[in-house]
Amino acid sequence: MKRKIINPRVILLDCPLEYKKGENQTNAELVREEDWAVLLKMEEEYIENLCVQILKFKPDLVITEKGLSDLACHYFSKAGVSVIRRLRKTDNNRIAKACGAVIVNRPDELQESDVGTGAGLFEVKKIGDEFFAYIVDCKDPKACTVLLRGASKDLLNEVERNLQDAMSAARNILKHPKLVPGGGATELTVSATLKQKSSSWPYEAAAVAFEAIPRTLAQNCGVNVIRTMTRSSGEGKFTSFLFFVYIFVKHANGENAWTGIDGNSGEIADMKELKIWDAYNVKAQTFKTAIEAACMLLRIDDIVSGIKKRQAPGSQPSKPTIETGDDADDEQMIPE
Repeated sequence: MKRKIINPRVILLDCPLEYKKGENQTNAELVREEDWAVLLKMEEEYIENLCVQILKFKPDLVITEKGLSDLACHYFSKAGVSVIRRLRKTDNNRIAKACGAVIVNRPDELQESDVGTGAGLFEVKKIGDEFFAYIVDCKDPKACTVLLRGASKDLLNEVERNLQDAMSAARNILKHPKLVPGGGATELTVSATLKQKSSSWPYEAAAVAFEAIPRTLAQNCGVNVIRTMTRSSGEGKFTSFLFFVYIFVKHANGENAWTGIDGNSGEIADMKELKIWDAYNVKAQTFKTAIEAACMLLRIDDIVSGIKKRQAPGSQPSKPTIETGDDADDEQMIPE
């Protein structure tokens, strides 16, 4: 069969191109010797009828998700048509989107509009020890396949995960085209704003919690947060405390809201110049999830702290107290 076809006419099927087999065990009783030849002739005529119904649309490539008999392969090869069998359902759907074909369940239901003519080239290539069929140069493709290769299975799985993360990030940006500076700059800005706008301790605790992000980034890039380190920008030696105070002051004063941690060197840098960005919807969802998790832990702690404490030996048991309407189920109460 041909392994390279330019502008192929593609037909996609979801049915077997072979004689229909019985679902369970099938028995056939043959009385005469000629009946065996008649049975084989019926199978050949059935397969020939299937091939004739397909070949009248003059396809160049036929792809089916089920099996393909040797006799049907002979008819297609004689007509100069290439056939691919036992294709996965997901791959068949992608081919339909790429070349504009429609998956047909029965050959007698084929129509001219079901034939895909959007593909520019069909080619079979060998990579390593396996053969791959390429359908490329499509006019209006709606789907594609990414072929990943790696030296080992673990490396290939890691490359696949990285590709999935990259595609998810691109999808998020296309759905919500908003970006925020990375490197801990967003967390520092939120922390500085919370400290300025509120003097209540819950908001101050949240502001302190946001400061953990740049600290963690600095630790991950190799900066020792405990020992004294030298900054390359000329300010001299700063301890880890003064290092972060320097960043906090920049955000608190509104001097530079783009200031963050450079992941390569661990130094203070302008995220706008380095072009380090985070997706806005991912960052917002991260903040919401963290705050909801903290609230859930506080509720659990409130329940645990409400358990009756053990009394000292010899002491009189305290009288039970009845909660009033103002105290019962009060969500504004702060746990001890």
